[in-house]
Amino acid sequence: MRTLHAADEVRLTWTAEPIKDGAVLVEQNRIAAVGTLAELRERFPDVRVRTWPGVLGPARIHEGPLPDAPSPRERIHAVLRSGAVAVLEEYADTPELRAAAERNDVVVLPRVQWTLIRQTGRADLAVFAEDGECIATVCAGRLVHRRR
Repeated sequence: MRTLHAADEVRLTWTAEPIKDGAVLVEQNRIAAVGTLAELRERFPDVRVRTWPGVLGPARIHEGPLPDAPSPRERIHAVLRSGAVAVLEEYADTPELRAAAERNDVVVLPRVQWTLIRQTGRADLAVFAEDGECIATVCAGRLVHRRR
Protein backbone atom coordinates (compact mmCIF):
# COMPACT_ATOMS: atom_id res chain seq x y z
CA MET A 1 0.00 0.00 0.00
CA ARG A 2 1.18 3.49 -0.81
CA THR A 3 0.49 6.42 1.47
CA LEU A 4 1.43 10.03 0.91
CA HIS A 5 2.18 11.88 4.17
CA ALA A 6 2.00 15.64 3.65
CA ALA A 7 2.65 18.54 6.02
CA ASP A 8 3.15 22.30 6.05
CA GLU A 9 6.88 21.58 5.82
CA VAL A 10 9.01 18.49 5.30
CA ARG A 11 12.58 18.38 6.54
CA LEU A 12 14.90 15.62 5.34
CA THR A 13 16.96 16.18 8.49
CA TRP A 14 15.86 18.37 11.38
CA THR A 15 18.54 20.92 10.44
CA ALA A 16 17.85 20.92 6.68
CA GLU A 17 16.01 23.60 4.77
CA PRO A 18 12.31 22.76 4.69
CA ILE A 19 10.28 21.72 1.68
CA LYS A 20 7.20 23.95 1.90
CA ASP A 21 3.94 21.99 1.42
CA GLY A 22 6.11 18.88 1.30
CA ALA A 23 5.21 15.22 1.21
CA VAL A 24 6.75 11.79 1.59
CA LEU A 25 5.45 8.77 -0.31
CA VAL A 26 5.63 5.59 1.76
CA GLU A 27 5.40 2.19 0.09
CA GLN A 28 5.16 -0.67 2.60
CA ASN A 29 7.99 0.10 5.06
CA ARG A 30 10.14 2.24 2.72
CA ILE A 31 10.25 5.80 1.45
CA ALA A 32 9.46 5.78 -2.26
CA ALA A 33 9.62 9.52 -3.02
CA VAL A 34 10.01 12.95 -1.44
CA GLY A 35 8.89 16.30 -2.85
CA THR A 36 6.10 18.82 -2.75
CA LEU A 37 2.56 17.58 -2.24
CA ALA A 38 1.52 18.88 -5.67
CA GLU A 39 4.43 17.18 -7.42
CA LEU A 40 3.87 13.81 -5.74
CA ARG A 41 0.08 13.90 -6.23
CA GLU A 42 0.68 14.47 -9.93
CA ARG A 43 3.15 11.57 -10.15
CA PHE A 44 1.06 9.25 -7.95
CA PRO A 45 -2.61 10.28 -8.39
CA ASP A 46 -4.19 7.19 -6.82
CA VAL A 47 -2.36 7.10 -3.48
CA ARG A 48 -3.93 7.53 -0.08
CA VAL A 49 -3.09 11.00 1.29
CA ARG A 50 -2.68 11.89 4.97
CA THR A 51 -2.21 15.57 5.64
CA TRP A 52 -0.76 16.80 8.91
CA PRO A 53 -0.49 20.33 10.29
CA GLY A 54 3.09 21.03 11.32
CA VAL A 55 6.54 19.86 10.31
CA LEU A 56 7.21 16.33 9.08
CA GLY A 57 10.74 15.01 9.48
CA PRO A 58 12.67 11.91 10.38
CA ALA A 59 11.49 10.11 13.50
CA ARG A 60 13.73 10.61 16.48
CA ILE A 61 15.85 8.39 18.70
CA HIS A 62 14.80 8.29 22.34
CA GLU A 63 18.15 8.99 24.01
CA GLY A 64 17.37 8.56 27.70
CA PRO A 65 15.62 6.15 30.04
CA LEU A 66 12.31 4.90 28.69
CA PRO A 67 9.22 6.58 30.16
CA ASP A 68 7.71 5.00 33.25
CA ALA A 69 4.64 2.90 32.53
CA PRO A 70 3.02 -0.22 33.99
CA SER A 71 4.33 -2.61 31.31
CA PRO A 72 7.16 -2.85 28.76
CA ARG A 73 4.62 -2.53 25.94
CA GLU A 74 3.27 0.73 27.38
CA ARG A 75 6.81 2.06 27.85
CA ILE A 76 7.52 1.43 24.16
CA HIS A 77 4.22 3.05 23.16
CA ALA A 78 5.15 6.13 25.20
CA VAL A 79 8.34 6.36 23.14
CA LEU A 80 6.32 6.15 19.91
CA ARG A 81 3.95 8.88 21.14
CA SER A 82 6.99 11.15 21.56
CA GLY A 83 7.94 10.87 17.87
CA ALA A 84 10.77 8.39 18.39
CA VAL A 85 11.08 4.96 16.74
CA ALA A 86 14.43 3.95 18.18
CA VAL A 87 15.84 3.53 21.68
CA LEU A 88 19.33 3.02 22.99
CA GLU A 89 20.21 -0.53 24.04
CA GLU A 90 21.48 0.65 27.43
CA TYR A 91 17.87 1.67 28.28
CA ALA A 92 16.15 -1.33 26.65
CA ASP A 93 17.96 -3.48 29.17
CA THR A 94 15.51 -6.30 29.83
CA PRO A 95 14.31 -9.14 27.59
CA GLU A 96 10.74 -7.86 28.02
CA LEU A 97 11.61 -4.36 26.80
CA ARG A 98 13.56 -5.70 23.83
CA ALA A 99 10.67 -8.01 22.91
CA ALA A 100 8.19 -5.13 23.13
CA ALA A 101 10.46 -3.02 20.94
CA GLU A 102 10.82 -5.80 18.38
CA ARG A 103 7.05 -6.44 18.23
CA ASN A 104 6.52 -2.74 17.43
CA ASP A 105 9.42 -2.39 14.93
CA VAL A 106 11.21 -0.02 17.32
CA VAL A 107 14.94 -0.16 16.62
CA VAL A 108 17.36 -0.81 19.50
CA LEU A 109 20.63 1.00 18.79
CA PRO A 110 24.05 0.72 20.43
CA ARG A 111 24.54 4.51 20.17
CA VAL A 112 22.86 7.66 18.86
CA GLN A 113 22.90 8.00 15.09
CA TRP A 114 21.97 10.70 12.61
CA THR A 115 18.34 10.45 11.48
CA LEU A 116 17.20 11.43 8.01
CA ILE A 117 14.57 10.89 5.35
CA ARG A 118 16.01 9.34 2.21
CA GLN A 119 14.54 7.56 -0.74
CA THR A 120 14.53 3.76 -0.24
CA GLY A 121 15.27 4.26 3.48
CA ARG A 122 13.06 2.84 6.18
CA ALA A 123 9.89 4.93 6.54
CA ASP A 124 10.38 6.33 10.06
CA LEU A 125 8.67 9.72 10.23
CA ALA A 126 7.30 12.11 12.83
CA VAL A 127 5.16 15.23 12.61
CA PHE A 128 5.52 17.95 15.22
CA ALA A 129 3.36 20.98 15.96
CA GLU A 130 4.81 24.44 16.48
CA ASP A 131 4.77 23.87 20.25
CA GLY A 132 6.91 20.72 19.87
CA GLU A 133 4.11 18.25 20.56
CA CYS A 134 4.19 15.09 18.45
CA ILE A 135 1.16 14.96 16.15
CA ALA A 136 1.93 11.67 14.39
CA THR A 137 4.56 8.92 14.32
CA VAL A 138 5.15 6.52 11.43
CA CYS A 139 7.33 3.52 12.33
CA ALA A 140 8.53 1.29 9.47
CA GLY A 141 5.70 2.61 7.30
CA ARG A 142 2.90 2.11 9.85
CA LEU A 143 1.07 4.98 11.51
CA VAL A 144 1.60 4.07 15.18
CA HIS A 145 0.55 7.32 16.85
CA ARG A 146 -1.63 10.27 16.01
CA ARG A 147 -2.81 13.04 18.25
CA ARG A 148 -6.55 13.16 18.58
